[in-house]
Amino acid sequence: MVTALAASFTPTALPAVLDIEASGFGRDSYPIEIGYVLPDGGGYCTLVRPEAAWTHWDAEAQRLHGISRDAVLLHGRPALEIARHLNQVLRGQTVYTDGWANDYSWIGALFDAADLSPAFHIENLRALLSDSDAACWHQIKDQVARELNLRRHRASSDARLLQMTLRRLRTGEPGGQRRE
Repeated sequence: MVTALAASFTPTALPAVLDIEASGFGRDSYPIEIGYVLPDGGGYCTLVRPEAAWTHWDAEAQRLHGISRDAVLLHGRPALEIARHLNQVLRGQTVYTDGWANDYSWIGALFDAADLSPAFHIENLRALLSDSDAACWHQIKDQVARELNLRRHRASSDARLLQMTLRRLRTGEPGGQRRE
């Protein structure tokens, strides 16, 4: 079944896509890196400095994303700065994520720490996919990942991969150009 969102999506109107790397999974986890790609292809990525109460750290999560706690403590930006930036750039948009349940929670933690509310809406990427798109999603995503030659599992790279996979699904062409 094609949802209303999937029916309104066109190859020339790529959505904004967000991805978050975190300290782990579960209720005590928190965002450590946030990245997005805009409809025009512009992107952003930053490490998030943990708040004093954010102490949970999962070595398995670190193994996956390759970001150390020392790196986020040293190079991370404050939650307030990041939340303000996200609101400024994403205001009024629907931003898609493939890990909606976790990403929604982590955005909530970031904005709670900043004492702000998001000025954008987060939606599950699956809402953009028809059943046939969903059936071949992983195969196409793996193909696009090989072509993009992504070397790091990082938030902005993952967001770009998701957006380019959507483009490929909609157009069928490697560069995202509609077939004649």
